[in-house]
Formats: sequence, structure tokens, C-alpha cells
Amino acid sequence: MKRFLKYFLLLCFFKCSNDLDKNLNISGSIKGLRKGKLYLQKYINDSILIDIDSLKIDGVENFEFNDSLDQAQFYFLTLKKDETDTTMNKIPFFAERGEIKINTRLNTFLSSARIEGSDNQILWEEYLTVIRKFNNQNIDLVKKYLEKKGEFNTDKRNQLFERKSNLINRKKTLYSLNFAMNNSGKEISAYIGLYELNNVSKKYLDSLYSRLETKIKNSFYGNKLKKKLESLN
Repeated sequence: MKRFLKYFLLLCFFKCSNDLDKNLNISGSIKGLRKGKLYLQKYINDSILIDIDSLKIDGVENFEFNDSLDQAQFYFLTLKKDETDTTMNKIPFFAERGEIKINTRLNTFLSSARIEGSDNQILWEEYLTVIRKFNNQNIDLVKKYLEKKGEFNTDKRNQLFERKSNLINRKKTLYSLNFAMNNSGKEISAYIGLYELNNVSKKYLDSLYSRLETKIKNSFYGNKLKKKLESLN
């Protein structure tokens, strides 16, 4: 009996210790969802997406996940509607320690998502709003290029398209660089330098990295950005 009680107390201790390590709480609801499976996922490097936890949904719209988070990082809330669902809808979000709330709808899983509780997520959404405008300008440019097929000779039309496209892309890159520098105290700055500024010279990335606060340089994405810079030598 004493031995059983000893093991029971040990199990309770480790369980409580494990729960205390869970400093990230993700909860919310998916309106309209009756059956399916939710996954909490994140990348452990740039190519391997792992499942942190999963939850089977059966008649309940609400969900909750917990995890241990050392540094702010992108996570994914992934929905598999049924066993035949191979697409698996994903909501990417920038997680930070504390409580994250995600509310959305089944039919518009990604576009309806409302995410609260993360300063980096707020900045990411602000950044994406402007980036989408640049992307839409490029789409409009392609449409005009095709529409004016018979108005100019091919060489002139190609030159005009390339000049305007380059101008839009330069503005997009400049905006990304300035946004990252202006938010150098947040992990989003290192993330943008790592993944959104792939076509800039090393000197601009060096300038961005030098502007990062020390805690951001030592963050998950800050360390990756440093390695990226070292590989460009």
C-alpha cells in the first residue's frame, strides 16, 4: 500500500510539473463544426511540420490546446473535416506565451479567423494587409498586360510590363524592410527578414539584423536569421 501511494504521489508530481510548464493556452470555437479533427502544429525546422496535439470534435464547436513555448513562433490550427479530407485547412498564427483566442467558421475557416492575444499576430496582420495590396497590383498588371496584347508590339509590351512589375516589387521590398526595422523589438521583424526578404542584398539584411534588439537576435527566428546571414558570406 505504501509503495502504491509513493508511485501515485510521484505521478501526481510529474503531472502537475508538466502542467505548470504549459505556458501557452490556445482556445476558441469553430462555428458550424460538428465532426472532424483539429491539430495544433508547428515547424521544428523549415521543412518538418509536427503535430503538437490533436482533438477529435464530436458535436462541440469549442476547442482548447496547451503547449510549452520558449519563444514566440508560428503555429498552425489545422482542421481535417473527415477521413477523406486530404487538403486539411490551416490557420497560421504567431503564438506568444499566455492565452490565444481563435474564433472562426467552418465554411470560411481561414478567411473568417479572428485571433487575439498576440502582439506579433497583430503586427503580422497589419503587414499582410499592405502586402496583399502590392500582390493585387501585380495581378492587375498581368491582366492589363494580357488585355493590351494587340495594342503594342511584343518587345515594347514586355519592357513596359517588366518596368512596372519591378517598380511594384521594389516598393513591396522597401515596405517589408522598413516594417521589420520599425518593429525591431518584436519577433515578427526577424521572421520578415528570414522569409519575406529573399531578394535583397546582404547589406540590407545586415542593417536589419543590427537594428534588432538583443532579445530578438537571441529568439527562435533571430538565430535563424543570423545563420542565413552567415550563409551569404
